[in-house]
Formats: sequence, C-alpha cells, structure tokens
Amino acid sequence: MTESAAPLRAQVLLIDDEVEHAQTMADSLKRPGHICTIVHNVAQAENELRNGNFDVIVTDLVMDTPTSGLDVLKLAKTHQPDAETILVTAHGDVPTAKAALQGGAYDFIEKPLDVIVFRNIVQRAAETVLLRHQNSNLRGQVDAAYGFEGIIGESAAIRQVIATIRQIAPSTIPVLITGESGTGKELVASAIHKHSKRKDRRFATFNAAGQSETLLEDQLFGHVRGAFTGADRDREGVFEYADKGTLFLDEIGNMPLSMQPKLLRVLETGELIRLGANDPRKADVRFISATNQDLKTRSNDGRFRQDLYFRLKGVEIHIPSLRERREDVPRLVTHAVGKWCAELGRPRLGVSQPAMMRLTAYDWPGNVRELINLMHRIVVTCNKTEIDLVDIPDDIRSNDNDGGGVGSFAGVGLDKLEKEAIRQTLALTQGNREQTAQMLGIGERTLYRKLKEYGLR
Repeated sequence: MTESAAPLRAQVLLIDDEVEHAQTMADSLKRPGHICTIVHNVAQAENELRNGNFDVIVTDLVMDTPTSGLDVLKLAKTHQPDAETILVTAHGDVPTAKAALQGGAYDFIEKPLDVIVFRNIVQRAAETVLLRHQNSNLRGQVDAAYGFEGIIGESAAIRQVIATIRQIAPSTIPVLITGESGTGKELVASAIHKHSKRKDRRFATFNAAGQSETLLEDQLFGHVRGAFTGADRDREGVFEYADKGTLFLDEIGNMPLSMQPKLLRVLETGELIRLGANDPRKADVRFISATNQDLKTRSNDGRFRQDLYFRLKGVEIHIPSLRERREDVPRLVTHAVGKWCAELGRPRLGVSQPAMMRLTAYDWPGNVRELINLMHRIVVTCNKTEIDLVDIPDDIRSNDNDGGGVGSFAGVGLDKLEKEAIRQTLALTQGNREQTAQMLGIGERTLYRKLKEYGLR
C-alpha cells in the first residue's frame, strides 16, 4: 500500500468467472489508480493469494459452486489476513452475503454493479487497510521507545525480534529461542504467550539444567501412586499443568539424550505417560524452548537428537548479545535506573555523559541481566542526583574492551576527545543522530553544528 497526494492506490485482486464483468470492475478501479489483478476461478485465486500481496479482494459469490466466494474469503483470511474482502452477489444471494460479513467480509455489493458505489466501497476498504498498517507502524515505534512486554530497545535486531513475536504468537508452532545467558529468553517466551490465543491459560516455565534423568522425567510427565518409594499419590507433571496453555522449557540443550525420545513423543503426538503408568494422557501445550548452546552443532555431533532439534525449531528467534546492540544500552540504563528509583521511592537519578559512554562501551558479558543488576547496585549506593563515572565499579570504569574507548583518552585535548566521542557514538547508533544526541546529552541542533565543525558524516 502506498500513500501519496494522489488518490490512494491499492493492490486489488478481482475474481469473477464472467470475463467481461471482471474487466468492467477492473476498468472502474484503474481510473483512480488502483492496480488490478484478474482471475476467473477459485484455484487461480488461491495461487494469487498464496504468492501475491493484496490490499483488497473482490470476489463473485457464485462461480464454480454457489459458495465459491465464501471459499475465497476463507483463503484470503488465511493467506492475506491484512486485506479486506468484498463480495459481489446477485439479489437472491444477499442473505448469504450478509452471513459472510459474520465471517470477516468487509462488505458486499449487488449486481448489476453501480460503478460509483463499487469504487467507493473499494476505496473505503483500501483506506481501512492503510489505517491498519499505519497503526501497526505506530505501535512498533511505541514498542521501541517504551518497551514491548519488558523487551527494551530500538536497534534493528530487537525490532526484528518484536516483529517475529507478533507474527508467530497467534499460531501454535514450536519456538526455539537462542542466545547467550542473560539476554532475556524468558521475556521473549512470555511475550509470545501474552500475545497468543492461550494468553488466558497458564504460562509454565521449567529449567532442564542440573537435574537427574529420573527427577527430570517426573517433573515433566508426573507419576502415579506407587511408581517409586515415597510416591504416595498421583502427581501431574508440567506438561499436564500447562494443558491448553504454554510451556517454556529453558536450557533444553542440557536434556539427557535418553530423555529426548520421550520429549519428542509428546511433541509429535500430544501424549505422555506418567512414571509407573501404562496408559497415555493427553496434553495440549504451546511448546517454547530455549538454549544458550549451538543445538545444530550438538545434533551434528550426536550430542542432541537431530529429529528433536528439527521439531523444536519450528521458528527460531535469536536474541543478540548486548555488545552486538550497544545502541540499546542508554535506553536500558535509563529504564533500569527509573525502575530501581521507583522501587526505592526516590527521585529519578540522571546519568552523566561520561558514565553513559563508559556503560555503552562495556562488553556486558552477562548481557541485560548484568546491566539491570549493576544499575540496581548503583542506584542503591549513589547519594547524589546524578550517576557519574565515580559510581561505576572499577572493573567496568577501567575496562578498555572497546578498543580505544573513553578510558584511553588521558592527556588528549578536549576538542579531540569530543570529536572522538561523537564519532564513536555515531558508529554505535549506526548514524542515528537522534540516538547519538541522546547518548551524548546534547540537543540535535548542537550535534548537527558539531558534525559540521569537526567534519564528521
């Protein structure tokens, strides 16, 4: 969908088995600039819906069958969920068309076609789609600025993570979340659940690391009375506990090989067998797993079942380390400082430019978890109104892992120091002037003037 000063131009798919009628509709829509694709049966429509990209779909109700248009409507909802569908009907089919509105159709129009009315309906449908796109883009900007379900950042990598969450959340496809420890894998899993159709059901979490095989099996699948010494009653495992909801299994790379076939069985059949039992039980869960290990390499080496790996990896979401998205550090620092100040009931602390530069240059081996915990400690111990370099621990303040960062400028003139600070910050933000100015604690106009002064691009 494109927007310009000229009338809105929409991509329109027209489906009608009457060739002349289809051409008449196309001619009426091309006058205001809409781009039309014409097909003449449901099979052709399905091919276009699968492979094309449309804003508005117009279909005759009766073609090969009396309900061909309803079949097109279902295909459109599956393959073009953001598009709007309009039905063209004969007078006697109006009750069916009205019923189709309950199924998600935008509107219907009767034959013989009033070209002006038809054009206006298509225009309104196109404007509805455009407004939906604009709202989605605005929502994405708000997510980046204020956080999405606790996920803070506006780097391209985090924007992609959030976009993927939104895209896959309504489905039941298994999700594998990868990334280093402390990057926020459980936050991503929780966000998927909260935006899924199971959001009103349980979100159960379980860590597979550091447990014996017997205990792990009992925790996952449960047991019946008498299964082992001390089993004095039946107990459900986390799969049954999360039935109809979402189960997040963390550190799945540490699961013993002997346990993996049992997990695979549950994922493939939805059936589990409690310890000590013979009869299977049903468990309907949305399965999300996470690991900080390279499962592909482990599966190739025989340390992780390849069939289970492929089953887990319905969709993979990789969360980059914090050192790979340094431009998000200032926003994370600001968020963490605000969070801990509010918890302590004290006024929000500022963060000086040198302190923010040092925090941004640090490699954060513990990722977001390390940053949040550090800012908690700093907020608790800071007795000023602004966090400065002196408040940052020595190992971070003196760390030179940025390859020539702030800590390496002792004895350098202030002009050169300022120029290098601007240059490095521009590199961190990938040239984003708004973020650069924010990180440096100066206005955008001041930054623009200094870019000209120092000959920076």
